[in-house]
Amino acid sequence: MKLEPGDFVVVHLVHPSEKLWGRLAELGVAGVTLRGINLGSFDEWRLEAARGEATTLGPVTMFVPLHRVERIFLDEAVGEVESYRGRLEKALGRAVEGLLEPQNSRNAR
Repeated sequence: MKLEPGDFVVVHLVHPSEKLWGRLAELGVAGVTLRGINLGSFDEWRLEAARGEATTLGPVTMFVPLHRVERIFLDEAVGEVESYRGRLEKALGRAVEGLLEPQNSRNAR
């Protein structure tokens, strides 16, 4: 299976150790570009979004150099364990694609 732009992924990083969740924009020889959030902030962001509050956290577009990437997983359910996308959609009651869009488009500048 090949990861494609638009796939929801979990990226494990090293130096320092971090885990990111988001939507893959590009995977290349230089690194990974995605629109997402650190997994340490995911649950707080999910709860804020589900309550319809103005979020203090949220996804950002980021580039991570390949030397920091340890592994990339497709965000998918495994048995009874839901995917992060599934958990977010369940909390919101709708699809998450729009939630990951930038608030201010580059074109609006």
